[in-house]
Amino acid sequence: MSMEKDFISLLELQHSLKTGVESLFPDRIWVKAEVSAMKARNGGHCYMELSQSEGGSLQAKANAIIWASKYRFVAPYFESVTGSPLQEGMTILVQVQVNYSELYGFSLIINDIDPEFSVGVKELERQRTIERLRKEGLMGLQKELELPLLPRRLAVVSAEDAAGYRDFVRHLHENPYGFKVETVLFPALMQGADSPSSIISAMDRALDEGEHWDALLILRGGGAKLDLACFDDYSLAAVVAQYPVPVLTAVGHDQDFHVCDMVAHEFLKTPTALADYILDMYECEDERLSSFETRIRIALSNRLYREESLLDSLASRVKGGFAMKIAAMESHLNVLQARIEASDPRRILERGYALAVNADGLVLKGVKGVNVGDSVSVMFADGRLDCTVRALSS
Repeated sequence: MSMEKDFISLLELQHSLKTGVESLFPDRIWVKAEVSAMKARNGGHCYMELSQSEGGSLQAKANAIIWASKYRFVAPYFESVTGSPLQEGMTILVQVQVNYSELYGFSLIINDIDPEFSVGVKELERQRTIERLRKEGLMGLQKELELPLLPRRLAVVSAEDAAGYRDFVRHLHENPYGFKVETVLFPALMQGADSPSSIISAMDRALDEGEHWDALLILRGGGAKLDLACFDDYSLAAVVAQYPVPVLTAVGHDQDFHVCDMVAHEFLKTPTALADYILDMYECEDERLSSFETRIRIALSNRLYREESLLDSLASRVKGGFAMKIAAMESHLNVLQARIEASDPRRILERGYALAVNADGLVLKGVKGVNVGDSVSVMFADGRLDCTVRALSS
């Protein structure tokens, strides 16, 4: 014979639990949790699964709901402050009312969400990442790499359809100077929880190509703060820091500065600014070469001027030397001519002297050798006398 046992109905049990649980937390409380699942229904209600993990192990979870009357205000405000819509993977601080239903069990009714807390959590994680990278000696590794004077072959990691990537390509390749730079795109997700691993995979593919890259560029246009939080991820920053090729980043707007920017070789605020940075390197080198060309041209011109001046001087000296030599020779010739003219017998005859020659035309310098009867010619300045010797006397 079985003994009778005391029991209560399931409804009574659930009602007791409801009374007990709700009496423990009669007022709304703030709870920190991670959004592990989220679904917004057509009716406007938003259903969530909140959880807490420790060391990769799930510690607690609970169902939560934001009624449509609250969700239509809470969600837009959260996005306006954080710059990102409410989504899975976020750590949030929610104001909840503890609820226990005899039919559906334990749940949390969300009344409000503190957006500043979510931003603060990301900033705290960011600071921890920076400190970890610093302790591991990774912050300055990229700075030790040498970026070529003219980076010509560039591996680009970006989303193919991203406006920032298109702006970069257009600005770089359609430059007014005609500079030629080769870029190869390695597509990757540039936002969301999977983006760090996607970017790392794209960086690995660039290395696996076996090509020599002058630099690797990580490009993304502006976006919400939480959308860009992937660039504060430790694993991605560590890969960037240890990458064997100089990494240049251009992520977000002017006000953004991410951990990946800190460990990169160089960082620019926007993809267009990065394109300008590369073009400036080419323009500076072009100006430097133009300066050398001008200096060489001036140096050659000066050298030619000096050589021409030297040649002119030499020509002048040679001309002067020749002139002096010719003058000296002319003077010598004049002296010789004067002496010749002075020795001309005609000049002697003009002074009143006479010249006697025998029949053979030889000049007679005396009577010696002359006989009576010889024919002798006597020359004067104005004529000649042909004579016959009749007598000789001394």
